[in-house]
Amino acid sequence: MVLASFEGPHITLRPSRIAPLAVLAALLLAAPAQAAPPAATAFDPLAFFTGRTTGEGRLKKVLSPSQATHVESFGKVDKDGVLVLDQTVEIEGDKDRVRQWRLHKVAPGRYEGTLSDAKGPVVATLERGVLHIAYSDKDGFPFRQKLTLAPGGQQAHNVMKVRRFGLTVATIDETITRD
Repeated sequence: MVLASFEGPHITLRPSRIAPLAVLAALLLAAPAQAAPPAATAFDPLAFFTGRTTGEGRLKKVLSPSQATHVESFGKVDKDGVLVLDQTVEIEGDKDRVRQWRLHKVAPGRYEGTLSDAKGPVVATLERGVLHIAYSDKDGFPFRQKLTLAPGGQQAHNVMKVRRFGLTVATIDETITRD
C-alpha cells in the first residue's frame, strides 16, 4: 500500500507499522508534561481569623537568644464587615500583652485598619495568595508580615520582620492554627 508519494522514490509503509507510530505520535502530542498541581485554597483573612486561632513560634532579636512566642486570638466580623481580632501575646521572659486588630476589606485583595499597639494605619494586601501586612509600632519601627495559608486552610505560616535603618532587627517565625 502506497501512503505518500513525491518526486523521487515511493514510500511504502505496511499497516502493521502505522498503528504503533500513530499511537506514539498521539501520546507525544496530547500528553502534558505533568498533571496540574491541586488548586490552592484561597486566603480570606476575615474568614481565617473569625473564631479562635493559636500562634506558636520563635522571636529572634539581634544580639539576643531566641524566645518562644504564644498568641491566643479570637476574631469576629461585626455588622459593618470589620474583623475585630482580640489577641493575648505571650513572649518568653516578657510580660503578656493584650492588643486588638480591626481590619476591613477596602478593595479586592486589599484590607485596611488599625492595631492597638501600632502607630498609624495597618495595610494588608493579598498577592498570589500570600497576605502581606505592614504597619509601624508606637516607636516607629516598621513591621512587615507575610502570611501563607497551608493546604487545607487550617494553618498559616507567619514570618514577621522588624527593620531599623535598613537592617532586620527582629524576626518572628510562627505557625497559626484555626481551632
